[in-house]
Amino acid sequence: MTSRNHRRRTIWSRIISATIALCSLGASTMTGPAPSAAAAIPGTGANPVVTWDLNAQTAIWDVAAQQPNEQVRSFAMVNGAVYDALNAIAGTPYQPYLAAPPSNGTESVDAAVAAAAHDVLAALFPGQRERLRAQYDAALAMIRDGRSKQGGIRVGARAAAAMVTARQDDGAYGDQQWRIGTRPGQWQPTPPLFLSQGAWTGHMRPFLIPGASTFRTPEPPRLTSSAYARDLNEVKEVGSATSTVRTRDQTEAALWWHDRRSGSWEIKRQLATTQRLDTLQTARFFAMTDLIVADSGVACFSQKDFWSYWRPVTAIQQADTDGNPRTAADPGWQSLLVTPPFPEYPSGHACGTGARMSLYRYFFGRDDIAFSGSSVDSGTTRQFTSFSQALNELIGARVWGGVHFRSADVEGTKLGEEVYRYAVRHYFRPLRAPVGSPASFLG
Repeated sequence: MTSRNHRRRTIWSRIISATIALCSLGASTMTGPAPSAAAAIPGTGANPVVTWDLNAQTAIWDVAAQQPNEQVRSFAMVNGAVYDALNAIAGTPYQPYLAAPPSNGTESVDAAVAAAAHDVLAALFPGQRERLRAQYDAALAMIRDGRSKQGGIRVGARAAAAMVTARQDDGAYGDQQWRIGTRPGQWQPTPPLFLSQGAWTGHMRPFLIPGASTFRTPEPPRLTSSAYARDLNEVKEVGSATSTVRTRDQTEAALWWHDRRSGSWEIKRQLATTQRLDTLQTARFFAMTDLIVADSGVACFSQKDFWSYWRPVTAIQQADTDGNPRTAADPGWQSLLVTPPFPEYPSGHACGTGARMSLYRYFFGRDDIAFSGSSVDSGTTRQFTSFSQALNELIGARVWGGVHFRSADVEGTKLGEEVYRYAVRHYFRPLRAPVGSPASFLG
């Protein structure tokens, strides 16, 4: 990892005071066939979609150290291309995302996944091409030479090329800047580094929704309102670096959800395995997840740009300027976690998690599926019994970490849910039964 990437990761890592360190720490709605031994498109053994999603994580985070608003675009491109390739080989049982490359159904699934994922990653990260090529060659070496292998490579390469072409000039990494205000309620860069980053995200062309501002959030609580006072006083008490009321479990949850090596990646792969998804189902599940989450980020950052709302650390330190008699300034207040370098409202993490957990409920046709995820930052693994439990915890965790007001989390989840609802109504719909599967699955 370059020194620049190391610095970026350090910037986004949690900052905890010495005091804290010492004192605390589906079914019918799957719109697809039930998993079965007669998978629509069998592979060679291990699910290659899961394998290459992990390879993508290595490129996106372990090496490139991309941050959340960047990560989602990269994962969406990789898994969107993988989905289009496998959907084509299966006979196009679902709406393609972009298009179905020509296929006769005999192509190697493993080769197609490797080619699609590799080619997108190589385009995204040209500095990693040598490493990615070695990974790709090792994957292909496990596949028997012949027409099926070459056909899979061809289908995967075409899906990847279509994706890379589609995302050219999409506005990613543009030169937009956040507005820096001086009046109460307006966003200002926050300690300790006072950075301003990621403003381009809300201006990027979405993957699925018609435009960045298609979905909007209501106005955040007015500074003089009782709702605002409740929000501020809650985060002031429980989100402080030196809070005496935050529980150990809340501290752990705040750290766990803030980890830039997102536990959501592990959870996504875990669900594909525990729910016994075949390769096509996994590709569709991953593509739906990552494209929907990416668009929730675009919609969320568009609203951040529109409202340009101040962060708790600014609001608490300057509470004597908000005109609200129910609040009081604490010039030395600091949050448990490092505050991200962009406006507060709505919560980006809540937008993404709201979209993600809504999609999971839809895809599996139920809420009560157990899963878990680990975090390097917290040094723990957290267990969840349902998707709604995880979402509810995230809403609290951003307050416990001191980086969001509760209203930003609540409205963020609603925005993410709106993006999810639009996406599943317009994309990835079933067209016909996959090759080798009973036609009755559409009933």
